[in-house]
Amino acid sequence: MNTRTIKDLSPAEMRGKRALVRVDFNVPFDAAGRVGDDTRIRAAIPTIQALLAAGARVVLFSHLGRPKGKPDLKYTLAPAAPVLAALLGGKVVVTFVPHVVGAAAEAATRSLKDGEVCLLENTRFEAGEETNDAALATGFARLGDFYVNDAFGAAHRAHASTEGVTKHLRPAVAGLLMARELTFLGSALEKPRRPFLAILGGSKISGKIDVIEALLPKVDGILIGGAMACTFYEAMGFETGESLVEDERVDMAADLIERAAFRLTLPHDAMVAPSIAEASEAHAVRRDAIPEGEAMLDIGPESAVSYARAIASAKTIIWNGPMGVFETKPFDAGTMAVAHAMAAATAAGATTIVGGGDSAAAVQAVGLANKMSHVSTGGGASLEFLEGKILPGIAALDQR
Repeated sequence: MNTRTIKDLSPAEMRGKRALVRVDFNVPFDAAGRVGDDTRIRAAIPTIQALLAAGARVVLFSHLGRPKGKPDLKYTLAPAAPVLAALLGGKVVVTFVPHVVGAAAEAATRSLKDGEVCLLENTRFEAGEETNDAALATGFARLGDFYVNDAFGAAHRAHASTEGVTKHLRPAVAGLLMARELTFLGSALEKPRRPFLAILGGSKISGKIDVIEALLPKVDGILIGGAMACTFYEAMGFETGESLVEDERVDMAADLIERAAFRLTLPHDAMVAPSIAEASEAHAVRRDAIPEGEAMLDIGPESAVSYARAIASAKTIIWNGPMGVFETKPFDAGTMAVAHAMAAATAAGATTIVGGGDSAAAVQAVGLANKMSHVSTGGGASLEFLEGKILPGIAALDQR
């Protein structure tokens, strides 16, 4: 798929025109109702600045949380407007519009002047957003003269703001963030520099089975971490104690072990404890020696060293999913070891891609996000992309 981007538009297609830009401002808020993490807003700035430089009038819309198809001020996007204005240097007029569709929203977009930005209210305040309602999509189309999708994190959903609107508004192209996501993830899958290594963690094998299946023929190795390793241990006949095991996936895990052979690496040891709350009792054991009354809550120290060594020898590395319960010490050690090894690999010239979600949160938390080649803004979207699925929000855009 060779998706057109804003760089493919002519000056005449942008100058003085309303650019309707689907962004991903699904950001967390603190107790005071302020934006708690502006990473996703910051990620959209290059596209907004490029459109403004081209003379476009920028109309932004996004979802936030799950307001269940009706207005709920707990999920208003209003607090994002001043943050956006500050990130744009305070020199761009940014207006918040308390509507997302309809006459008032359309009037607001038509009153924009060159170089101005307006942020519309939460798309999910409309019941038809998540059902891809045709009438709502038509209403969205009236808010712009051309469409830009820069919300990779929502591209796996066929919603009115990501897919339906493109049936009524053209050109429909990718923004710079979307293009960057497609370039890094696409290149990794289609023409990786080798050795090509995938690191997959998280709690459940069921959430990653399609990714494992899709990557097995393409990678030189897959490192497994997180509680999902315990389903593989169960398939190998090991005691797993109180660890999370998906009993219905044990046979599948056994089949994967047989088919993957040397390309699938499981942790050699585990950090265990009676529970997360009893972290003070954490200790490392061999993977075949997990005590009956304890649970694996992180990969062990030997595995962390071994995984770091494997990362250092790779040229392309994709990482999705933490190695343990990284929010609680000392069960963050495995995830931190992978993050630091990835940063070192990047410095040594490897292409490193963090596939969104918890692994992205982990590298952000330790200040290593800018030490990676690319940190994806879409957890679910990046997983589906790696699975080889067609993302409706991307398929709907103009192709070269």
